[in-house]
Formats: sequence, C-alpha cells, structure tokens
Amino acid sequence: MNDKREKFTDKPDALAGQGETEDDVIMNLSLRPNDLDEFIGQDELVDSLKIALEASRKRSEPMEHLLFSGPPGLGKTSLAHIIAREKGSRITATSGPAIDRAGDLIGILTNLSEGDILFIDEIHRLSKVVEEFIYPAMENYQIDFLVDKGPYAKTIKFNLKRFTLIGATTRSGLLSAPLRDRFGMFFHMEFYSPADLENIIKRSAKLLGISMDRGGASEIAIRSRGTPRIANRLLRRVRDWVEVKADGKITSDATIQALATHGIDEKGLGRIDRRVLDVIYASYKGGPVGIEALASSLNEETDTIEDVIEPYLLKMGFLRRTPRGRELTEEALEYMGKKGQAQRDLF
Repeated sequence: MNDKREKFTDKPDALAGQGETEDDVIMNLSLRPNDLDEFIGQDELVDSLKIALEASRKRSEPMEHLLFSGPPGLGKTSLAHIIAREKGSRITATSGPAIDRAGDLIGILTNLSEGDILFIDEIHRLSKVVEEFIYPAMENYQIDFLVDKGPYAKTIKFNLKRFTLIGATTRSGLLSAPLRDRFGMFFHMEFYSPADLENIIKRSAKLLGISMDRGGASEIAIRSRGTPRIANRLLRRVRDWVEVKADGKITSDATIQALATHGIDEKGLGRIDRRVLDVIYASYKGGPVGIEALASSLNEETDTIEDVIEPYLLKMGFLRRTPRGRELTEEALEYMGKKGQAQRDLF
C-alpha cells in the first residue's frame, strides 16, 4: 500500500457496510422523512410518486403496485412508509425470506383492508410457490387455495380487499419476468449526490441536536458511499468521537480524524473494499476473476460482495464486470498507487 492508505487501521469497517444493527434500525426510524416534501434526493422518482398519489386520491382508488430497486440504504423502505402516510393507509411490512409458505401469505393478504399497503422487502427472495400464489392477488385481488387432497380436493376462491403491493429489491435481475410485469410502476433508485447527502446529514444533525459546521457535513457526505443510511451512521460515529476527543462540534478536521480511526478514507472506501482491490491485484493479477473465486479468497459470501461491496466500487469506476469475471480498472490502480509500476503487467 502507498503511504496515503497506510494511515487507516485494520478494524472491521462495519460503518462502510450496509447491514443494520438494532440501534441503527431504531435511530433510522427517528430520522425518516414524514412526507415526500421532506424526502431529499431522487427528484424524478419523487415527482412521479406525487403525481401517482394525487391521481389515486382523485379517483379514490388504491395506487398501482410499485417496485423499488437499488442498492441497500437508499430509502426504499422509507418511501413505502411515506406512501402509506400520504394515503392515510395502514402498512404491513414483511420480507421475502420471512414468507416461507403460501399459508403465511394467505394470512397476511386476508387481513388487509381496503386501500392497505403490503410492503415486501427483498421481494426477489420469495419462494417460487409463494410467488406464483401472489399473481392472482396482484391482478384480480383474489386467491385460490386447495382444500383436502386426492379425489376430494377442491379449489376455493377468496376475494381480497383492494390493496397496493410495494416491493423492494437490491437484485432486480433475480426477479422473475411474470412477477416484474405485474407491477404498474417500477423505480430504480440511484446513489445520492454529495450535495443531497450533505442536506440529509444537516437535517439529521438538527434532529439529533448535533453541533456541526458545513465543512463537517461535507466531509461526511463525500465518505458516505452515496447512501443516506451510511451517512447517518457516520454522523453518529463522528458525534461520539468529537464528544470524547474534541469540543463536541463536528468540523472538517474532526471528521477526517474520526473516520480515519474507523478505516474510512476520503473516497468512502473501508477495509473490506480495499481488501477486495488488493486481492484482485495480488492474487489474480488484476483479474478477471469469477465471483465464487473472489468470495472464497475473501472468506465472504457472494451475496455480500454483489449486494454490498461491488455496487459502490463499480460506481467509483474501480471495477468492471466482464463475461470472464471482475477486473480492476486503471482508476483502481491509480487509487492503489500501482498504476505506474504494474500497469503493463495487468493490462
């Protein structure tokens, strides 16, 4: 590693990851925007939702089924709750892995009232049996279930109240075409700009009563990997640091020092990100390397690499996907300080 990167510790960089602890969940609930006017970023998506909400109010109808896709932490769950609040509807939240059997889904659907919202996170992880069961519920607000077995088996049709299904996925490519086609609106959420993240951080700091100047907000924003969830997480960790090591105010210098102790660099990359780049460089000569081989070398799950680590490295231009696997880019070599000494060997 070059000198620029040796200053970072080898502590686990949970701050740069996407997993949520129970404390994160509780804190994020308190920081969620209450309506679309408070929601910062994703401007085109928000404008489309405002139109769809107003149209459904004028027709006194439930909204069409919606699907949100994009990396973790961008606000898919927050938008689902905002839509429910704007519609004055009750929301039932669950996740794909939590619905093991068709019977679980029957219980949920039959308890929905007119205009209610069913939010399914990680909807791409629904089992095939459950997924096929949900098709008539989405299309005709009906479910068919089998009673008895063998020659005495018969199908009973049950009418449901009109509801809106909101699905969220980090892997839209894993959704089956029949399920995807049954959503009336599809929105892909992009990483946030530093300016939007700075505004989110300022709002969160105000809600939490944190003293912070503009420089501090800016430094946190550029290290937040384009993700509001991570921005709020970094804000809390910097707050802890300045309360112990400084005068309690978050400044630019304090933020840089605080996040360096957690291994977060000026581009928002943490220990595991740098380890991915180093392994591809040292063990696979810059790539290409298949995802299974890379996961084995890192002792990580392939889902963790594809859902959590790769999206930001791809956005930064440090990785590229090819039919043969993942490869480092020239930008990655420059960041690692390897471009001059190894470019000929790797490219």
